[in-house]
Amino acid sequence: MVSSQRALAVLAAAFAFAGTGCGGGSSPSEVVLVTHDSFVVSDEVKSDFERESGLTLRILQSGDAGEAVTKALLTAGNPQGDVLFGVDNNLLSRALDGELFESYEPRALETVDPRYLLDSEHRVTPIDHGEVCLNYDKAWFAERDIDPPTSLEALVRPDYENLLVVENPATSTPGLAFMLATLARFGEGDAWERYWRALRENGVLVVDGWEEAYNIRFSGSAGKGDRPLVVSYASSPPAEVIFGDPQPLEAPTGVVETSCFLQIEFAGILRGARNESGARELVDFLLSRRFQEDVPLSMFVFPVNASAVLPEVFSKHAVVPRDPLELPPEMIEANRERWVDEWTRIVLR
Repeated sequence: MVSSQRALAVLAAAFAFAGTGCGGGSSPSEVVLVTHDSFVVSDEVKSDFERESGLTLRILQSGDAGEAVTKALLTAGNPQGDVLFGVDNNLLSRALDGELFESYEPRALETVDPRYLLDSEHRVTPIDHGEVCLNYDKAWFAERDIDPPTSLEALVRPDYENLLVVENPATSTPGLAFMLATLARFGEGDAWERYWRALRENGVLVVDGWEEAYNIRFSGSAGKGDRPLVVSYASSPPAEVIFGDPQPLEAPTGVVETSCFLQIEFAGILRGARNESGARELVDFLLSRRFQEDVPLSMFVFPVNASAVLPEVFSKHAVVPRDPLELPPEMIEANRERWVDEWTRIVLR
């Protein structure tokens, strides 16, 4: 969700771009990937694509995923680039309803678990998944001889009073995913409302974004806050190992697997792409084992290509939820704003 002032800035930028006629387009010698600011690809893997395809890959980053989709919708049919990456299942219906993409079925699609294939018309291709989950500080609980929670329901117990920090779903992607996880678990209505009222009474702390929640308020991060429970990602434990100084042998944080909400990121060929053949090559590459094995350590998400091998630090310390919570994309699109408004009324007012 963006503020009205920021939305106006996005609109102005998009229309200014559209007026140039060709400002963001590609030439036959290059292919343009439009994506969010969190997209990362290693120089080596990018060079591999350019060498194999003979194309220059230009990466155009457009704010967060929501902003990237908004800009793409405003320039639909005359896009800024050739491929859009970063549409997740929470934004998917909006993108598909806006007729952003051309259908394309990549060669490696048979390597993808069917649960990630949310568009039967192949307008988008799943590229990675990265579940949002409750994380806990192992040392905090061990020192007090308290078991960490094993379910969403447990969070309302007195044992966990004033221990949880969550992100606001109106301002944070993981905050939105956690709210959706509770809707998937309890359903909308009285049970869901009672649950969030109980969390509020049990001292849940709400902050605007992941950076504050994890890096400042969470006791298991470098910030050493006072909250040992936080909404973060299934891949946060290996990140704690990789960036630890000194590097620990075991991850200092754990994941409550039953709390995890499925998030899938997709790529699609933009309708009106100036280099459609290059766009097809790029989507093929994003699903290739070479790129898929790069994403865990580049973006701390999981590959969808079943033949991709996880790095050892992921296979040892990460959690790949067996049965994450999820909701249909069309249900999310139809109800997201209303749900956020109801959550705000229950929790913050």
